[in-house]
Amino acid sequence: MNKGLILSILIGYFLILVLISYLTGRKADKDTFYTGNKASKWYVVAFGMIGASLSGVTFISIPGTIANSQMTYLQIALGYILGYAIIAFVLLPLYYRLNLTSIYGFLGVRFGVITHKMGAIFFLLSRVIGASLRMYLVANVLQEFVFNELGVPFEVTVAISIALIWVYTHRAGIKTIIWTDTLQTLFMLISVGLSVYLISGELNLALGEILPALSDNDMGNMWQTEDPMAKSYWIKGLLGGMFITLGMTGVDQDMMQKNLTCKSKKEAQWNMMSFSVVLFFVNVVFVALGGLLYMYLNSNPEVMAEWVSRGSDGDELFAVIALSDNLGIAIGVFFIIGLVAAAYSSADSALTSLTTSFNLDILNANKKSEEDQIRLRKRTHIFMSIALLLTIIIFKWVKSDAVIWQLFSAANFTYGPLLGLFLFGIITKRKVNDIIPLITCLLVAVTMFFVNKFSIEIFDGYIFGSELLGINALLVILFLLAFSKKEDGIELEKEL
Repeated sequence: MNKGLILSILIGYFLILVLISYLTGRKADKDTFYTGNKASKWYVVAFGMIGASLSGVTFISIPGTIANSQMTYLQIALGYILGYAIIAFVLLPLYYRLNLTSIYGFLGVRFGVITHKMGAIFFLLSRVIGASLRMYLVANVLQEFVFNELGVPFEVTVAISIALIWVYTHRAGIKTIIWTDTLQTLFMLISVGLSVYLISGELNLALGEILPALSDNDMGNMWQTEDPMAKSYWIKGLLGGMFITLGMTGVDQDMMQKNLTCKSKKEAQWNMMSFSVVLFFVNVVFVALGGLLYMYLNSNPEVMAEWVSRGSDGDELFAVIALSDNLGIAIGVFFIIGLVAAAYSSADSALTSLTTSFNLDILNANKKSEEDQIRLRKRTHIFMSIALLLTIIIFKWVKSDAVIWQLFSAANFTYGPLLGLFLFGIITKRKVNDIIPLITCLLVAVTMFFVNKFSIEIFDGYIFGSELLGINALLVILFLLAFSKKEDGIELEKEL
């Protein structure tokens, strides 16, 4: 695909984002960046969250995993719906009742200052790692297929990408993100839908014949019910999906900050449940696309040779086929648009939420004058941009596995303990010394990291899947129960 055309697409796309930033930031005040002035329409938030949840990880990695795991990723996707239901009817009412801007304010009310800041730090580490992995994946594809030939170093590619995100988010923050996420979701869905249509047509398959064709090619199995020790066993997938959602959405400032811009708790709940159902079917389309990509690859030796020459990396499979020109220029154009949309929809909201949490949870900016708040927010926004840049560059040299599993694995040891803290605080009224949650979370995270690393030897062949996040949460709850005492009623309604 012509490199000049790709650059033109990137420039045009960025200009659209800047225009959205200008329109949403004209009347921005100090609350606009953090809460969008509580004026977001629930259906706009729901649609935009599809893109934010998918990100570059789903766009690139999920299609590439089907050759090894078939359609078992949908076990996890079904578990997501269970998790979103718990968020909608347990967590969201709490967050709205306490009128939270940063959800980690709950930890301060429930436990104390140390736990509040520790929870925020766990989120900051988790989100920097997760957002950087997602951005790295997309930047790496653009580097391989565009910027290497132009002589642009990877570090420069990433620096430009982060700088562009800073430009359109630094004024109106979450208010801009709500609308850019909507645009980015639209582009991503058009991209994957067009890809499915064109590739299935090239393979002479009607849309209704895709799933049967995947089964005929040994890629149609959704349920793994034979080996309980394997990572992909069905109950691990369902529970893992539920815990991933609770951890990476329910107690994650990035995802919840969007929900908290809705006008009311009821609208936020409508947003969450409608979004969860649509997201499942979108994941079905992505998994089906992965099967079609492999079927197309097997029927086109020249494309197979190109893929093999690049290392047979599943994360690059979609890019190799879309940019090969065999399917026409339209799929290449929309692939680039969808890819960039996937990258920006994750990184821009991450940058905004990182700035929000660091300012409110670590710097206590809400207790300062309005002038100081604005100054701190601007400085933090730049600092977090640099943190993402450096982390992405580091990932360039350490990537060793499919990005989707790296992301989930890292989250197990940060979001797991964080989820345990929230659940203990919600379901019990027991009092615990403020230092105990810090010790507990660190102990559980470090211990379970090594248990997971040597699980085959310790548990006679057992491999942890995504259920590990829930296990970490449960261990935190059990430890806190053991080192806590009864308390008659804890006042959660006081001012934060």
